[in-house]
Amino acid sequence: MGLARLAALHGVATFYEPSEGVTVAVPDATVVAVLAALGVDASGPAAVRDALDRAEAAATGRLLPPTVVLWPDGDVPAPLTGLPAGTTLRVEPEAGGTLEWLIPGAEGVGRLERASAGPRFAADAADGAADGEAAAPAASGGPEPGSGRPAVAAEAGPVRWRLPYGVHQLYAEAPDGRTARATLVVAPARVPQPDGRSHGLLVQLYSLLSARSWGMGDLGDLAELATWSGRSLGASFVQVNPLHAAVPGTPTDPSPYRPSSRRFPDPVHLRVEDIPEYAGARDRQRLDELRDKGAGLRESVLQKGALIDRDAVWALKREALEIVHRIPLGPGRRAAYCDFLAEQGQALEDHATWCALAEVYGPEWHSWPAALRDPGSAGTARARRELMDRVDFHSRLVWLADRQLAAAGQAARDAGMGVGIVHDLAVGVHPGGADAWAQREAFAAGMSVGAPPDAFNARGQDWGLPPWRPDVLAASGYAPYRGLLRGLLRNAGALRIDHVMGLFRLWWVPEGSPPTDGTYVRYDADAMLAVLALEAHRAGAVVVGEDLGTVEPGVREALSSRGVLGTSVLWFERDWAGTGRPLRPEEWREGCVATATTHDLPSTAARLTGGHVALRHRLGLLTRPLEQERTQDAADVAEWLGVLSGLGLLPEGTGDEEGRIRAVYRFLLRTPARMVGVWLPDAVGDRRPQNLPGTWDQYPNWRLPVADAAGHPVTLEELAASPRLHALMDVFAEAAADAARARPCAPPGALPGARTAPPDARPR
Repeated sequence: MGLARLAALHGVATFYEPSEGVTVAVPDATVVAVLAALGVDASGPAAVRDALDRAEAAATGRLLPPTVVLWPDGDVPAPLTGLPAGTTLRVEPEAGGTLEWLIPGAEGVGRLERASAGPRFAADAADGAADGEAAAPAASGGPEPGSGRPAVAAEAGPVRWRLPYGVHQLYAEAPDGRTARATLVVAPARVPQPDGRSHGLLVQLYSLLSARSWGMGDLGDLAELATWSGRSLGASFVQVNPLHAAVPGTPTDPSPYRPSSRRFPDPVHLRVEDIPEYAGARDRQRLDELRDKGAGLRESVLQKGALIDRDAVWALKREALEIVHRIPLGPGRRAAYCDFLAEQGQALEDHATWCALAEVYGPEWHSWPAALRDPGSAGTARARRELMDRVDFHSRLVWLADRQLAAAGQAARDAGMGVGIVHDLAVGVHPGGADAWAQREAFAAGMSVGAPPDAFNARGQDWGLPPWRPDVLAASGYAPYRGLLRGLLRNAGALRIDHVMGLFRLWWVPEGSPPTDGTYVRYDADAMLAVLALEAHRAGAVVVGEDLGTVEPGVREALSSRGVLGTSVLWFERDWAGTGRPLRPEEWREGCVATATTHDLPSTAARLTGGHVALRHRLGLLTRPLEQERTQDAADVAEWLGVLSGLGLLPEGTGDEEGRIRAVYRFLLRTPARMVGVWLPDAVGDRRPQNLPGTWDQYPNWRLPVADAAGHPVTLEELAASPRLHALMDVFAEAAADAARARPCAPPGALPGARTAPPDARPR
């Protein structure tokens, strides 16, 4: 009983429900191990009693939690309403100044009063709502709207205050002399929303090669894809895989979802020739040789059936970048680079230091000399000075990648894209990488993120990613999380969050234990969402959550209430609580990105033809006899084709593969989904998944180029000229034309939103 109470105080589950009505107890050993990773000793009954006494005493004596969240559409935060009468609260906003409140007596519970006529502060218009402020429930007695001044009611009733959106400091002083300090996050009620309905492309960037690629897709290709699809296809967005920095090595883990750092981009995506200093490099002959070798890698992939070789690409680009790095920056470029260094601060210096040390000692920091395992140690400081040239080199690469990411985003906007580039945030980082080294105190030692057993995987999953400690995040005011989001959103029109349920809870697996012996650890979802809403608001970016798989009750509703779009995949949208039938288009949720597939699932062509079953059979991945799998798969496809036919979406008939794929996307356009994503390989009939979960070396995950129905790689230039692609995209043009015809037409010359005269009063 004591262990369960102790676990509950630290957000650690002692049981979970894999399905409705089924409860599974978590082994005590798991609970003890997870508590130890949180700095709590529960190794025996006496230790549990001591830890429980300390935790309960701390909770009783604490005035404020480490972080407090204020929503403009919420009530007075609970941590404030429970403070002793007479407590003084003082806020120091990011923009400067102070504001004081007073907790009244029992007759004023749930109300705050102005404690003094102390200094007022001006709101930061860049961070506020319409008037640069965030307001709690309304009350009388405040200043006029838009004044930029804090308002607090002095009479009974709900309090109203005004604070700029941001991360502020909150101080409390109780009458008994106790004091406390907390981070106060003031966030907008919802993240930015896309304008109207839109469609766009989903692609793994490395898989899209152009005539200029060095063996894999790059940021120049991304800008080209955005420009073409925005101008020629009316696309509103391009969604890519995570472009996070990978862990170096031979071979490098090709998965973009297990990076070294999530905050900084990988320079392997650079278009080397687009770097301004490239033209002034002295060793032209060697650069030309490297470019030609890059072309050779490209031709091997496109013409000879070779896999994408990230390591070979990086070896060529790294040497070329070393040559380019020797060219001094001009005054303007130098000033811009220095500004970037100042803006990114210690985080970038730590990342570049890790990269420099990894060149000397290898990519696994746990095996480095003990003095270098701590980024703040004197030994690391000495090494940083000794390796300053390499630290600068890696810092420069991050800056160059940032500039090309910005250029791709600008190309999307110039092409008329309403959303732009949708970047992807992986759920975690490699345990030996830069983030785990630079922020090691924020990660739970000896733990890995995964998933519990479910109907699709009876053994559960272990992803090999160390989880963030929720207690350290809260104590830091979510600084690592804020920095991560700010870095990703600086060049994003939208952000996709992989496994968005991780904002609420994550499945922790103790090192050496099977995934079945893990447990859920809960995070402060209110704070995680507030920080997300704040940073998305500052960037003006849409947020998409990947909410597929096991989702606990209330999570989708909480995300939707804050404007976070979900992800809906055609084959999974069924009436699971009832008959299991496919959902009709009008039954889909509006707040989502609707897709036919994802990078972890079969392409639409493979799904419709049963090719994915044959592939899994060849690799020994089926859990049932082949004929049983084929029968079930054929029944599912037939059921969906029946739905498509019944809705009149198969005018070409049911036997044509291309016609069926077009019908699938016509169906998606019938749903109310705010965004519809086209898996780019679907446009040319590609049958191969980019990733096949459950495989490692049995299948070339993350190394395949976009290919046609026969398996021949297709370049960006060939995509742009593909009749099959244009036939599919005509579906979207037809839908747009139908929507335009369905809208009431304004009289000639009338402006949108303008009032017009009655028909009989118009000039004839």
